[in-house]
Amino acid sequence: MVQKAKILLVDDRPENLLALEAILSALDQTLVRAASGEEALKALLTDDFAVILLDVQMPGMDGFETAAHIKRRERTRDIPIIFLTAINHGPHHTFRGYAAGAVDYISKPFDPWVLRAKVSVFVELYMKNCQLREQAALLRLQLEQGASTGVNGAKEPAGLLAELSARLAAVEEQAEALSKQLDESADAAAVATAAHLERKLTGLRRALDALEPGTGDGGVRYPPQD
Repeated sequence: MVQKAKILLVDDRPENLLALEAILSALDQTLVRAASGEEALKALLTDDFAVILLDVQMPGMDGFETAAHIKRRERTRDIPIIFLTAINHGPHHTFRGYAAGAVDYISKPFDPWVLRAKVSVFVELYMKNCQLREQAALLRLQLEQGASTGVNGAKEPAGLLAELSARLAAVEEQAEALSKQLDESADAAAVATAAHLERKLTGLRRALDALEPGTGDGGVRYPPQD
């Protein structure tokens, strides 16, 4: 069963949260509400999110301040933030949003289709990163088992490596398809995130290709130590 991504919706007005839920429900992901910046920060303490939709104009802690707190935390600093605002104060206001760490800045009323498309890109990137982390964890486990058990205790390392390679190939194929969808009109942050994902996949593929069964170390060849 594929784990659903979580999307954090932050707005002090319930009717705006309802509207966002209606627009994003078609993505079939988990939508989490927060009625203030403080509530958003609490939610981010325990859950991982694919993207945050953050209202700028809120009483108390506004969107800019909330984003600043999010970007200061190591756990949450890389979560994409899309600012939503009903007030357009010109380029300076927009620049402040990007300076606070936003990947996009959308004025209300916005096109529901455009917002849904933008969010879906970050959800896909998040899911690919999750798959990549799973493959990396499985590879590390195999390396640790090979180092601790030796030849006699290792469980068919060649078969495990073949399974790892097949799983990684599936992720590589999906990442390539996603990158092709991101043309020149796509968000620069989405393109950059996709490129970062591809670099991670390339590194993992090289590490996997460097493993050769039958080397006398549980089927694993380790790189030379510095």
